[in-house]
Amino acid sequence: MEEFFENELVKKFEEMVENNDELYFETEEYEEIIIHYLEMGDITFAEMATNFAMKLHPNSLELKIKKFEVYLELENYAPAKELMMELKEASMESTDFLVCCAKYYSNLGNPRRAIEYCEKALELEEEENFLHNFIADEFVNLEDPFNALKHYKLALTFDQQDEYSLENIMFCYNQLKRTDEAIEFLNGYLDKFAFSETAWYEYGQFYFNRKNYDEAIRGFDYLLAINPQSVGVYANKAACYEAMGEWLKAVEVYEEMLVLEYTKSFTYYKIGLCYKENKQLALALQAFQKSLRDDPQFYLSMMEQSYIYEEMGGMKEALHFAREAVLMNDSNLDYQKRLAYLYIDSGRFDESLVALKKLVDTEPTRFYNWYAYAEVLMLTGDFDEAVVVLNNATKLHNRAEIFYQLSNCYFHINNPKSGRSALAKALKLDPQLLEDMKQKYPFLREEVEREKTKKK
Repeated sequence: MEEFFENELVKKFEEMVENNDELYFETEEYEEIIIHYLEMGDITFAEMATNFAMKLHPNSLELKIKKFEVYLELENYAPAKELMMELKEASMESTDFLVCCAKYYSNLGNPRRAIEYCEKALELEEEENFLHNFIADEFVNLEDPFNALKHYKLALTFDQQDEYSLENIMFCYNQLKRTDEAIEFLNGYLDKFAFSETAWYEYGQFYFNRKNYDEAIRGFDYLLAINPQSVGVYANKAACYEAMGEWLKAVEVYEEMLVLEYTKSFTYYKIGLCYKENKQLALALQAFQKSLRDDPQFYLSMMEQSYIYEEMGGMKEALHFAREAVLMNDSNLDYQKRLAYLYIDSGRFDESLVALKKLVDTEPTRFYNWYAYAEVLMLTGDFDEAVVVLNNATKLHNRAEIFYQLSNCYFHINNPKSGRSALAKALKLDPQLLEDMKQKYPFLREEVEREKTKKK
């Protein structure tokens, strides 16, 4: 790998560009330089190298094929097609050219033509592993997992330790719902390659997805025995214990994981969740605090601290951490709802209105956002604003509750005519709510009693 990054030809080419020199490179040398940049993903330099190469070797088929490949990377499909047509007659025995043609049609959403070119390339008996994977990918695009599986398996025969093929074989088995064949294949593969990390990972995932957590753990343990530095596998193993409700065993795994991690905030957060599920609130709180020490902006742990403090009766602290979490993640509507609730619970109605307005603006189709917003406006005595809000709400929600609220507001602002009209609509929509609404809104009780007296 070090030799790849310190490629002498590439270094010489870059020095030439930097010094504005004109050096001679053979066709094969320019091919190597262009391939280097393509593999590095540096398309700008790949294009530059191609342009230099074509000036020096304008008739080279190999370099023209590289130019074709660069066009594809740049998504310049018009000149790519033109070059493809130019090269077609002379380059049908070139695997690189046929692969570029396949990529061209694949990129333009024509997987069947892409497969045709790959099949032509296979006749040349080069790059079989790559080509079978390419064909399989195109069958996946065609939503044909049966043929995709066939070609991923063929790819694996040409490189038996190809992780990409192996992963996708399991994906196709899953798509086809052929679970017995999948595990039979995987066990057969592990008999040959007992130290394959990818195979053991797929084994663990296979059983995890089927809720056989003991067997999944067995697979993950084998993988960790092969590579104890596989941080993500610890998380998968812990997830098995969590699914089994073995919260303290999950904590043990997460603690092993902590030793290997540079950034620990998420793992402390997961530990906190496990202690919370195990009803060990003090330990959960400690874990969330450690999470925030590692990353002071980790809002997930902020909000969890809010929940813990609420459960422990510390409403002031619950509000503080909810507010901090919302500052870090203002777009999270669940957080906004919680913050509004905590403000209301602490009697800070004016501050709750900021969160409630955001909910109404962002989720206007949710009836209870409007209901809560109007309710708090009434609690603050802002009945005029509540009328505006509720009239907007009626455009989206023909609910009795809104008209009961609206009626109450109209009576409060001394508009009895509109109050009676809104009350009539509410009664028509749901008369059974009247008793509850009379308890909440005394004006409605008085109006109903007045109407009863009139009838007598």
